[in-house]
Amino acid sequence: MKLLLGSGGFRTEERKQVLGREMRAHFGDVSRILFVPFALADHEAYVAGLYERGLDFGYELDGIHKHRDPVQAVNEAEAIYVGGGNSFRLAYDLQRLGLICPIRERVRSGLPYLGVSAGTNAACPTIMTTNDMPIVMPSSFEALGLVPFQINPHYYSGSLFLPGADGYDEHFGETRDERIQQFHEVNETPVIGLWEGDMLRVEDARVTLLGERARIFRRGEAARDLPAGEIDPALLGY
Repeated sequence: MKLLLGSGGFRTEERKQVLGREMRAHFGDVSRILFVPFALADHEAYVAGLYERGLDFGYELDGIHKHRDPVQAVNEAEAIYVGGGNSFRLAYDLQRLGLICPIRERVRSGLPYLGVSAGTNAACPTIMTTNDMPIVMPSSFEALGLVPFQINPHYYSGSLFLPGADGYDEHFGETRDERIQQFHEVNETPVIGLWEGDMLRVEDARVTLLGERARIFRRGEAARDLPAGEIDPALLGY
């Protein structure tokens, strides 16, 4: 099984170059990628925007929304890319169109999978560690279950400070760490907090952090930072 899971934030030239390099290594000789734009409302604009910003990296992005039979499109795909946006909207359409099992089976059989942001959430057992607002109600929180751990994309540690009248004022909303701790009050699944611009390469049970750092959260244990490189599979529930 081959997964490339990105947190998002691929806006700087440096990050775009890294993403392009990793995509080429991940997809190999594939030239046409089935793109899943369901996390945003305007599917055509989503695909066009990726081309305009150079985030296609020379690949043909075949929007699944244009296929009369999306399950057949998955079954015939050479690679799949699930884009970012709202994870609830994405889960809703994946479930509504009966795509959870076909995508899961194809990827487990070797179809290369790229997920970014919501597409990374979709690779997890559930979408329960997303940052998104529940703008639609999927039938459940079930996701593709391609990895045995959860991911919190766009992760950052600590509190936010916003410009105020006399410098910067702390924003006292819940931190990401606090939200993940709440998840572990009722769930056992390990969670990786994945910083902006960073990625995970997953090859079966071998998970490698591509980037400077990530943070691992396990129920009943203190959170700890992970360096770049291969992650101990025992930490991740394998």
